[in-house]
Amino acid sequence: MNTGLHVVFGTGAIGLATADALRRRGRTVRLINRSGHAPVPHDIEVLGGDAGKADFAADAARGASVVYQTLNPPYSHWSEQFPALQAGVLSAAESTGARLVSMENVYMYGRPAGRPLTEDRGDAAHTRKGQLRAHMAQELLRAHRAGRVEVAIGRASDYFGPRGGAQSNLGDRVFPAAQHGKTATVFGNADQPHTYTYIPDIGEALAVLGEHADAPGEVWHLPNDPHTRTTRQLTDIIYRQAGQNRTKLRPMPSLLLRALGFINPTVRELLEMQYQFEEPFIVDSSKITQRLGISATPIDQAIAETLRSYTQEQISPVG
Repeated sequence: MNTGLHVVFGTGAIGLATADALRRRGRTVRLINRSGHAPVPHDIEVLGGDAGKADFAADAARGASVVYQTLNPPYSHWSEQFPALQAGVLSAAESTGARLVSMENVYMYGRPAGRPLTEDRGDAAHTRKGQLRAHMAQELLRAHRAGRVEVAIGRASDYFGPRGGAQSNLGDRVFPAAQHGKTATVFGNADQPHTYTYIPDIGEALAVLGEHADAPGEVWHLPNDPHTRTTRQLTDIIYRQAGQNRTKLRPMPSLLLRALGFINPTVRELLEMQYQFEEPFIVDSSKITQRLGISATPIDQAIAETLRSYTQEQISPVG
């Protein structure tokens, strides 16, 4: 069990969820981002700087027993920023002797081709971002096999939950709309089964990967509800829990996305990932449940907690 300092690179939704999980365990946490500011209690240290610079990353990780890589640069800057950020964090973990827990997605697998995604699936990405993710994952596993650093990799599907924001397909375009009885918009075919991973479950699982003796050297799919629903079914639950009599849902047409892509670089980068919503997209997480004992939060509870988080945001004082 790693009870020393835990250093989390990244203060987005996943980084903050990881910090929450570590704090529940009584761990000392240091957060790293570019600004040096984050919405966390005052007793959590937050350092600002560029993790892509090896000297800064090493200083930021000094004294750590576990380092967590939850950084996620803007979609439109992945190619030029992401490899350097990972290299900085990897070097920092190596220099301090810390275990490295890396947060990933499932882009490297490519199309599901009618089968659930499991950890033994080979890399078959046909997209630029998927190929980049595959290359970065292999870099980490090579470092582990070479004995340079202890690495555990966690992979999640599209996420939802508190702090999910506009990046989540089940985020800012859905929960506020449901609360106010308005029409929600989502990407892709809403009637295909699609795995969504709950953000607090991601944080909890990454914390376990930082401590469990069996975690290093392997890829772990972070816990998902074993009963995969369609995006429409999940949206129905959201509207029902929000007290609405009927769901108002409008999937965003591909032609509109392509048109928006001409003026919005983030939307333009989303286009190559639309294959995930064209067929059943099921991410199997039975390995982490069976071997490490981590299960997903029941979906009704996860949605209720997410709705509460949006309500709290609306009533929080400004300024």
